[in-house]
Amino acid sequence: MPGEFELIARHFAALTPARGGVVLGPGDDAALLDLPPGRELVVTVDTLVAGVHFFDDCPPAALGHKALAVNLSDLAAMGAEPAWALLALTLPEVDDSWLAQFASGFAALAREFDVSLVGGDTCRGPLAISVTALGHAPRGQALRRRGARPGDGIYVSGEIGAAGLAVRQRRSEITLPPVLAAHAAQRLDYPQPRVTLGLALRGLASAAVDVSDGLLADLGHICAASRTGARLDLNRLPLPDGALDVASHDSLLGFGDDYELCFTVPPQHAPTLRALAASAGCAVTRIGQIEAVPGLCLVDASGNVRPVAGGGHDHFR
Repeated sequence: MPGEFELIARHFAALTPARGGVVLGPGDDAALLDLPPGRELVVTVDTLVAGVHFFDDCPPAALGHKALAVNLSDLAAMGAEPAWALLALTLPEVDDSWLAQFASGFAALAREFDVSLVGGDTCRGPLAISVTALGHAPRGQALRRRGARPGDGIYVSGEIGAAGLAVRQRRSEITLPPVLAAHAAQRLDYPQPRVTLGLALRGLASAAVDVSDGLLADLGHICAASRTGARLDLNRLPLPDGALDVASHDSLLGFGDDYELCFTVPPQHAPTLRALAASAGCAVTRIGQIEAVPGLCLVDASGNVRPVAGGGHDHFR
């Protein structure tokens, strides 16, 4: 795309922090990065496509925030410290105002977590944003989906379901009360990656995953990798106020776009978890237990147990 280098310099060069480890940043054919001693590189990439992962009227600042946030959520689930990012933008046209707002949203989150933008690319086409985030963790200490054991408690950070409610409101499938609608929209447009909590879970959680495709689907990934099952207590789910007035438990468990952390912790570490979560400034809720028998089951407030045939995957798309 003509003017690529001017675009990068104008909107992104000075908007992200310059952190250690960047030997050579934007402006060359590739970046040179120096990994701290004793650390393993953790790399993730996500692509957001207009009409597939976000609505056409999504504010550009929110889109800039979310494009980075979904990647930082992956790093959080690995217990990795975010460090660097690459940004590839496919744009239908060059719009300076749109780019300025997008860059502002991206940069604000990058500054919050000390992430340096070390390179990128632009091209012409339907609107799509790809971010590659790079972080690191002490060798052998990164969190994984594999590792949950029978008897481990199942926990989730924050709350689940609000972003999915916002999607359905924007599709005119439901009507939310004003307060819930505003809260849900904020959760969809500005997800908060649980980076601090992810770092605190190293050495404590036996398994972890970020909740992007729905709690049931993503917990299913932990169970599949760990060769276990799980029991979820529906009355313990951290849901937005009023959510059950407009959606069922099953729907809320299948909604995507939460970008919370679901993780398992051995029972002897539960007291430590409560203290670490408080210091990380993030609520965590015990919602169930890992079982030896494969499969997911739900327990209602009356103690009735029913199996779940499959996980959520009710993402925006």
